Amino acid sequence: MQTKVKNPRKQRKRLYNAPAHIRHKLMAAPLTKELAKKHGIKTIPVRKGDTIRIQRGDNKGFEGKISRIDLKNYHIYIEGLTREKVDGTNIFLPVHPSNVMIKTFSLNDKRRKAIVERKKPLERDTAPKPTQKPILTVKPKQKPKISVIEETEKIEKPAKPAVAKPVVAKKAPIAKKTAESKATAASKPSAKPKTSKKTEGGQ
Repeated sequence: MQTKVKNPRKQRKRLYNAPAHIRHKLMAAPLTKELAKKHGIKTIPVRKGDTIRIQRGDNKGFEGKISRIDLKNYHIYIEGLTREKVDGTNIFLPVHPSNVMIKTFSLNDKRRKAIVERKKPLERDTAPKPTQKPILTVKPKQKPKISVIEETEKIEKPAKPAVAKPVVAKKAPIAKKTAESKATAASKPSAKPKTSKKTEGGQ
């Protein structure tokens, strides 16, 4: 049963309380490869009269027709698949539909035909696959190979002569100082020479 519920208790509760139309879907079994290719479907709900083969369990490989379907307990019963009880009576062994494969089934019922026709377009395998476009591989661009002659020509080319920039002579700061000192000296009055008193008195 396909459900988003992860809790096992709730899953069992949904199976137990499932309505009849959901129980009918849960009774589906896979088809053989030949039938699947012929009808274009992979699974279909089992019905009374279908020929099936058991795929798993102790009775693996047993083939027979379905004699009865139990929707309440999700079981099917096959003709010839019985066991003997202690008192000597034979009873049918129940099998789950997920453990069998349908070999032949009838399409006399209109509803079953409608199911097959409705499921055909939903199958992905039967639909034609889109043609894949060829993948274009882009090759990396290769650098052009330089010959030895071109390299020698590049080396032989004379280098351009370096143009010497004119050197601007800077004025010495000492000359400025000397000019300033001269100007200050000219502006100041000249000091008179000092004479000693002794020489004046001696005259």
